Amino acid sequence: MSEPAAVARLTLELTAGVRPDGLEDLYRDLHRHPELAFREHRTAARLAGRLRAAGYAVTEGVGRTGVVGVLANGDGPVVWLRGDMDALPVREATGLPHASTVDGVMHACGHDLHVTWLIGAAEALAAGREGWSGTLVVVGQPAEESGGGAAAMVADGAHERFPRPDALFGQHAVPGPAGLYAHTPGLIMSASDDIDVVVHGVGGHGSRPETTVDPVVTAAYIVTRLQSVVAREVAAAESAVLTVGQFHAGTRANVIPAEARLALNLRTQDPRVRERVLAAVHRVVTGECQAAGCPRPPGVTVRPGYPNTVNDAFLDQEIASVHRALFGAPGVLDFGPAMGSEDFSLLAPAGVPYDYWFVTTTPAEVWEAAPGEGLLERLGNVPSNHSPLFAPDPQVLVPGVRTLVSAALSRLA
Repeated sequence: MSEPAAVARLTLELTAGVRPDGLEDLYRDLHRHPELAFREHRTAARLAGRLRAAGYAVTEGVGRTGVVGVLANGDGPVVWLRGDMDALPVREATGLPHASTVDGVMHACGHDLHVTWLIGAAEALAAGREGWSGTLVVVGQPAEESGGGAAAMVADGAHERFPRPDALFGQHAVPGPAGLYAHTPGLIMSASDDIDVVVHGVGGHGSRPETTVDPVVTAAYIVTRLQSVVAREVAAAESAVLTVGQFHAGTRANVIPAEARLALNLRTQDPRVRERVLAAVHRVVTGECQAAGCPRPPGVTVRPGYPNTVNDAFLDQEIASVHRALFGAPGVLDFGPAMGSEDFSLLAPAGVPYDYWFVTTTPAEVWEAAPGEGLLERLGNVPSNHSPLFAPDPQVLVPGVRTLVSAALSRLA
């Protein structure tokens, strides 16, 4: 790795020509035209077109809608930069002039920022290729929100079809006063599992409940009982979040249905805690169904979604040092592991180090108006990722390009 101060100077030199207004035009366009997982055709085309114009060899359709651009620039390491492209099924409520034009779909997690940062970094590094040597691989990943995008790209041969990385880098927009860069060596994001539960009852007329086994009541007991799993079976020093996100049953008020369905989400940071909570979910669901006299055992299906994201500690410390040299020491801090989840790590072949960090994006006026005294209090009172009010500050566009450029240069310069 080059000295942090030298990397910072070269980063500023290579990004001196980055036009904030040009980046903002791109960002606003992407925000107006959000696309759901594996439907990112317009977004992918925009990314691919910009990469080709900058001199990259571009492959489209990797993992259905993914984009990979390769820029070979002499001998040296191979660095992958990744940005995710998909939006969410959220109806926007920001009232922004560049609000989503697609009803019920919104870039509520900042992936429009991620693509803009990725394009800006790719173009700056291509224009300044005389300042570095090696191979740069730019990855536009589909379907992060659904959890299948990185796996789809790997299944489609991303690790075999393109130069093997020596390091993989990515970043994510988060709430917080714009201008902070959160680095955590080691565990930074949690594993996520989705759990589908089917409760089998005996349906019938609402006037004769004695002839039925009501799955709605049973499922309601399951929901209530599950609230005690984390509170009473996970140690205070350990972390887990268990959420019941969906409850579906019945078609009419006077019809007792034959089944009820629940959809759960589990976030954990330790494999042992994960296994303990999954076992508790099976026990609670089975026990409540037995107590209710359900005619057959319930269905419990675990769908693993995201692994833990565990930064290479040495690499993270290196990139954090570069970002301190670039932005100043007070702007780089460690928030600790988050309960959010990512499939980013799947893009790293076995044994390849990766680093993932956060960029805070809340506009200054929104942050100052939020109630609360400290950072954590205010964080709970500003729009966060997945909120219909999530509206990052465009002032983070150029800094977000520089974070990626400097990370790449830490290996390539």
